[in-house]
Amino acid sequence: MFNAIVVQQTEADRRSHAALTQLDPESLPPGDVLVRVEWSTLNYKDALAITGKGAVVRRFPMVPGIDLAGVVEHSEHPEWTVGDRVLLNGWGIGEAHWGGLAQYARVDGDWLTRLPPSLNTHQAMAIGTAGYTAMLSLLALERHGLTPDRGEVLVTGANGGVGSYAITLLAARGYRVVAATGRPEEAAFLERLGAAEIIDRSELSGPGKPLAKAQWFAAIDSVGSYTLANVCARTSPDGLVAACGLAQGMDFPATVAPFILRGVSLLGINSVTRPAEERRHAWARLAEDIEPALLDAISRDIRLSETLEAAERLLAGTVRGRLVVDVNG
Repeated sequence: MFNAIVVQQTEADRRSHAALTQLDPESLPPGDVLVRVEWSTLNYKDALAITGKGAVVRRFPMVPGIDLAGVVEHSEHPEWTVGDRVLLNGWGIGEAHWGGLAQYARVDGDWLTRLPPSLNTHQAMAIGTAGYTAMLSLLALERHGLTPDRGEVLVTGANGGVGSYAITLLAARGYRVVAATGRPEEAAFLERLGAAEIIDRSELSGPGKPLAKAQWFAAIDSVGSYTLANVCARTSPDGLVAACGLAQGMDFPATVAPFILRGVSLLGINSVTRPAEERRHAWARLAEDIEPALLDAISRDIRLSETLEAAERLLAGTVRGRLVVDVNG
């Protein structure tokens, strides 16, 4: 038997509830690789699944957790052998396939990524989907011509997981970063990560003009809705905006003005189903660019039994950075 967080749905009112429980290994879903999970994470999407406040889970029962890192314990896949250190982000785990908030996971070997030699499983999960998404955003901006001499880069949701890593990664490459946050008391933390300027998110979070004074050349936005619309409206001519989240909402109350009058490019970032080579490249860059000492500043460890309460705090916006889950603690 092993420990896991399991989300069930009641037949009577179709409401979901989560609990820490024990499972039989035979109950694991099909897959050609069995991973003994060492560390997972608690992401915004996981919190929605656990609390039932978002339509994340697509089948019940479900083990949430869109991240995991551990060691291969059994493999019928030609790429993997017993003892390999692996990580997994996305591919629908925690939504349509049992995820990482458990001591074991059986998955499709094509979904796995080999852990970079310089990272251990704890460090990989301190980075997790948040850091991986931030890196995908930066790589997309760079492919479209972003360099440090083009101008400032805005990061929204700066105190969140994606925002924290976006600041860190940009600063490591010499970019001047403007951080938008709703928690000005965290300014010292953001400056430690590399932010050169802090602005209040209220400047961006409400209805705004279709086109406003240009303030930055590029942006990484994990918020969506009015925030993304205002970010685009304030981006410089031929500037770039990477959209990778929807914490404020899925809507996009904007006009085409920034795109046809300034030539702004809006780049969508899908972190869930990236091909293996792109994943390897992103994780290699993460291992190269992130100073291990900063991982402790951005992340905090919790036990598997603490995830239910932590999910509520995460949705309430009171969690700074990343929550790394010790599934064996």
